[in-house]
Amino acid sequence: MKAIGIDIGGTAIKGAIVDENKKIHHQITTRTNVGEGRKGILTSLTTTIDRLLENDTEIAGIGIGTAGRVNVKTGEVVYSTANLPGWQGINLRDFITNTYALPAVIDNDANAALAGEWWNREESYDSVTFLTLGTGVGGANMINRKIFRGNHWNGGEWGHVILYPGGRSCNCGNSGCIEQYVSGTTLLSLANEHSGNRTYKNGAEVFEAFNTGDKTIQPIVERYLDDLALVIYNLSVSIDPEAVIIGGGVIESKDKWWPTFQHKLHEKEVKVDVLAATLGNKAGMIGSTKLLFDALSKGGEV
Repeated sequence: MKAIGIDIGGTAIKGAIVDENKKIHHQITTRTNVGEGRKGILTSLTTTIDRLLENDTEIAGIGIGTAGRVNVKTGEVVYSTANLPGWQGINLRDFITNTYALPAVIDNDANAALAGEWWNREESYDSVTFLTLGTGVGGANMINRKIFRGNHWNGGEWGHVILYPGGRSCNCGNSGCIEQYVSGTTLLSLANEHSGNRTYKNGAEVFEAFNTGDKTIQPIVERYLDDLALVIYNLSVSIDPEAVIIGGGVIESKDKWWPTFQHKLHEKEVKVDVLAATLGNKAGMIGSTKLLFDALSKGGEV
């Protein structure tokens, strides 16, 4: 059995045909037409799906992970940021089933990515927390092998848990949120603020400077990793998962900072497995098909 897996972001829509053995058969990326609001995003989405269906029409259904909060039972995007203008309020499941006459499952993109990473590890954990460290900080939780989405479909919003009360201002309106301390954006901003004449283009350059012993950058990255270890510690003594998986852009440079980070976790006596994500930007596509396959096996129940 094969399904289409979609990952909708503010910059691109990634799509793939994935089978029950996690094998990707076809994969494409389409620019997200946010300039035309909801209509433009839907056009980008249908273009992606149509191009995939040109390669294979024997499709069991369509799974979609999208930025924003999603009522997975109805398929409605109940909250979305300005990155996807006009997206809030759309019932994406109805749109897909009416357009393609195929079963569809719609979920938050971090939930889909967690499902993909868990599936890729042969479902070897019963409880997992997933953190994505990139432009912001996203997250998702699995408890007793079931994704925990929360009463208001807000479960896993770790980026807006307050780490330092009264700390740095966040675009959510609060201060001291985790996102303002361990996102890739924050690391890059702090590095450039303290680097003197040098300008870093991305986090990979920052971690390379840290790894080579740059005395200006070392305290910046050390503090970043201290904060990240504190976040993991807080997770370990709150929901106490078996494992925390860390994804996002910073993981691409993990060989430069992972040993230092592991030492900090050891100092805090963190008792959970802390793992690096392995699927990269394919996690959402693969995970959304996993959610679709699971729903089909239960007669459509998510």
